[in-house]
Amino acid sequence: MAKAPMTYEEKKAAAARQMAGGGGSEVGLRKRRSNLFRPPGSGRRGRLDLDRFDQVLGIDESRAEVEVEGRISYESLVEATLRRGWLPTVVPQLKSITVGGAISGGGIESSSFRFGFVHETVREMDILLSSGEVATCRPDNLRRDLFFGVPNSYGTLGYILRARMGLVRAGPWVELTHRRFGSTADCWAALKAACAPGDPTPGGIDFIDGVVFAEDESYLTEGRFVEEAPHVSGYRRMNIYYQSIRTREVDYLSTIDYIWRWDTDWFWCSRAFGMEIKPIRLLFGTLGLLRSTTYWNMRDWAMRSGLMGLGGRKAGGEDVIQDVEIPIGAAPEFLRFLQREIGLLPVWLCPTRAPDPSADFVLYRTDPDTLYVNFGFWGRVRSDHPPGHLNRLVEKKVQALAGKKSLYSSSYFPEEEFWQIYNRPAYAQLKLVYDPTARLGDLYRKCVGGLR
Repeated sequence: MAKAPMTYEEKKAAAARQMAGGGGSEVGLRKRRSNLFRPPGSGRRGRLDLDRFDQVLGIDESRAEVEVEGRISYESLVEATLRRGWLPTVVPQLKSITVGGAISGGGIESSSFRFGFVHETVREMDILLSSGEVATCRPDNLRRDLFFGVPNSYGTLGYILRARMGLVRAGPWVELTHRRFGSTADCWAALKAACAPGDPTPGGIDFIDGVVFAEDESYLTEGRFVEEAPHVSGYRRMNIYYQSIRTREVDYLSTIDYIWRWDTDWFWCSRAFGMEIKPIRLLFGTLGLLRSTTYWNMRDWAMRSGLMGLGGRKAGGEDVIQDVEIPIGAAPEFLRFLQREIGLLPVWLCPTRAPDPSADFVLYRTDPDTLYVNFGFWGRVRSDHPPGHLNRLVEKKVQALAGKKSLYSSSYFPEEEFWQIYNRPAYAQLKLVYDPTARLGDLYRKCVGGLR
């Protein structure tokens, strides 16, 4: 007789015992795959296995929320909710991103102009602490400091075992309107107008993001759920989504294909692996391998073998893999800087605004009265400067413009500057309460210090 799968409570108890039985030694999370673009840790810490926390625990349609375990991938989560006509309010771009990773690391997508980051859609969490205790935290209970402290903590305060998150009703299709702008000034004005605060109305925009292909060629894509589609496009095989933005003014995708429109080609980064060469694309598409997990595996193999990183490791180059949030008023200046100093194109644009002005996520504060634009730019840039020079230019410019930089990728901040940005007093207080022996490591050393 097959053994019954463990319940959440059984898994929680086992994880708590494993953590508590570690003898006070440092611990890290064992992962089959990571969505981080920065050097891994030393590997000397004990590894905690939480992979079994990968289930949907319940969907409450009356409350428009889903209860999930922290290591579930968004691919599995979306499959479960969409079957019942719902979507998580914010679904990050890649199928392999986990709920816990998106909360602790800052997930964003084209619904963020209305709902904010993934962590701003969460209503309750169970956090496994370094002591072995499991703390349930909400915005209105005694653990509210942990609730607002976990985002941008990258596992250094505890590990998310369970979360309750918001849902939104989903239609069967998404109608896309790609609006071209010959002037980036017009693009910024249109983006600001489209994201103006207000209650959603029937026929309003459900999604919005954009792409800059050149100084005189940028696009905003507005998405709306619809009940009927006169035609339906597909971008899982030979057709490439980001290229369609330049050739189709109106397009229709099934909702599931819209949600994963960027995953098939890792935005446009799959071209570094030859996936835009037709015979290669046909082969990988036929085998169902046009997906981000394939490119992660290829990248990891190449890096372990010393052959290449993303885009190849040619002499005199630097990987610039970054996502940053810039206040929309400063977005034109940042784009000019990016074109002048870095030169990567295309660039992804994704607006976001904090939906709850009273929420204070202490390690990643944004102004609730400000619309931010996430700039995503990823590739290898020719450079004769020492390693890190271009990434450091980005960090300095982001700070000069009162922006924020995600810590999923390589960072070069001096320690004092890092803690001025990411709120050392609040972090130190959280560590004192929830990880007093520092078993889970330090945010700076985890995200930056390993590079030194």
